[in-house]
Amino acid sequence: MDATINNWLAILNKQLMDIIGDINGLLWGHLLVYLLVAVGIYFTFRLGFIQIRQFRHAISVLKKGRDVESGISSYQIFCTSMAARVGTGNMAGVAVALTVGGPGAIFWMWVMALLGMATAFVESTLAQVYKVKDVDGQYRGGPAYYMEQGLGARWMGTLFSICLIIAFGLVFNAVQANTITAALNHSFEIDRKYVGLAIVVCSAFFIMGGLKSIAQASARIVPIMAVGYLAIACLIVIMNLSELPAAISLIVKSAFGWQEAAAGGVAYTIAQAMQSGIARGLFSNEAGMGSAANVAASATPNPNHPASQGFVQMLGVFADTIVICTASAAMIMLSGVMDQPDAASGIGLLQQALTNELGSWTTYFMAAAIILFCFTSIIANYSYAETNIMFLNGNTKKGLFTFRIIVLAMVLFGSIASLPVVWNMADASMGMMALINIAALVLLSNLAIKVIKDYEVQVKNGQVPTFDRSKFPELSDLNGAWHPKPDTAKESR
Repeated sequence: MDATINNWLAILNKQLMDIIGDINGLLWGHLLVYLLVAVGIYFTFRLGFIQIRQFRHAISVLKKGRDVESGISSYQIFCTSMAARVGTGNMAGVAVALTVGGPGAIFWMWVMALLGMATAFVESTLAQVYKVKDVDGQYRGGPAYYMEQGLGARWMGTLFSICLIIAFGLVFNAVQANTITAALNHSFEIDRKYVGLAIVVCSAFFIMGGLKSIAQASARIVPIMAVGYLAIACLIVIMNLSELPAAISLIVKSAFGWQEAAAGGVAYTIAQAMQSGIARGLFSNEAGMGSAANVAASATPNPNHPASQGFVQMLGVFADTIVICTASAAMIMLSGVMDQPDAASGIGLLQQALTNELGSWTTYFMAAAIILFCFTSIIANYSYAETNIMFLNGNTKKGLFTFRIIVLAMVLFGSIASLPVVWNMADASMGMMALINIAALVLLSNLAIKVIKDYEVQVKNGQVPTFDRSKFPELSDLNGAWHPKPDTAKESR
């Protein structure tokens, strides 16, 4: 009897895996890649290549974003979004892209990041435009809010929130915890359950403090982990400086198949390089998925205009993909490990590169990097989910404590268990979330571009940009942080 039940369960699990695998193959192998690229191109042209024109201005906005008298600064929000974006995918994902798509994949990863900067600009601007205040006076917003207020489609926002909570709030946090425990168990043979309990305690310390606590922690931890990782990468680049021009040339030639044509064969096709690089860029920087927009809405902008946070999040995409992913690619390519017959795969390839260049002590460095990258992702992912829990509960704290306990339970579960079907379901949830967000971005694109151009006109005229609701009749019937109704017009922004 037990054997029969186990057989049925095994068959059911396989069928479920096959179905979810087909869904993910459709979403991430074809549909979403094309849609996100198309949306990136659309916004890039409509905004006149703003990611290039206004890059220096974006840096100045981020610098000014440190100075706020109250609330959460743009700089803290930038670090929080970076905490969620930067994870083991920036290490293992780049290694996989190089292995599958060859050096040319890095070129297409750069292209995707440049396009994604425009998309991130639009979704973060919309998140600011439609933000509201919760019961504690904290700003809340994101795709669910602009779907409800901008499109009048609460059902759409509800569906988005549920997908995000499943993917980011629960399953991806379990995955991050699983990565930490696996790495420490493999490197130092530390019992996974003890590591898991330590992660839960540390996570609880920040999660129970809410969004402000998470933003403050991210502002302290993210610069340390980013600078440390980039310092190691720069050291390897300097050690192999003479090889750098050849590596860059190889990336460009492989992106268009010129290297393979010259060699008289096709080791990696252009299609493989494009698909691998574009997918890596999308997974890494999350532009267009609607995730980072949830925390972008919580910033107190400086200057006092919604578009200012668009500039900040645009830089987040650049830092994640153009800077950190490129650092991983440089370490792997310049070390020459890809040409070795015993080359590892995934994050093992990066570890092999570090060991070859700098010695066995880098095992400890990699362990520390994994811990920081994954732990910051846990608390930042939770912040995304918290905003969507608040949305579902009418911006009240009803059920929030219970949800926090469930998140911590998932972190503990992920530390000691591995269920591929659960991880695949999270990928499907994230794919659905992205589809819903893309639809909302396109439908609200005219307003977003109008708001962004209003900011640019003020800057061009030598003014400090401020947001005047009367310029936007589309917002006249709404009641939010930027656009109170007439009877609440005296309420402080």
